[in-house]
Amino acid sequence: MSGAQLQSTSPALTLQGSQQGGCSVTVATGAESKPKKKICCACPETKKLRDECIVENGEDACTKWIEAHRQCLRAEGFNV
Repeated sequence: MSGAQLQSTSPALTLQGSQQGGCSVTVATGAESKPKKKICCACPETKKLRDECIVENGEDACTKWIEAHRQCLRAEGFNV
């Protein structure tokens, strides 16, 4: 994996990064419920499976992977 990830307890400090950039650093207290990542950096596993399925089979055949990615994003705090 090319990214780095550091976490501390209170307040939470999360460093997400890669060689391509584009990820973010977020400082949040436990009281905040905002997502800790940019949506483009959240759920890379389900995003990859969803995208590969759509390229190979078309969007209509990939509702299972699309919904799995949406559920993952919701679990990360995104409203999708």
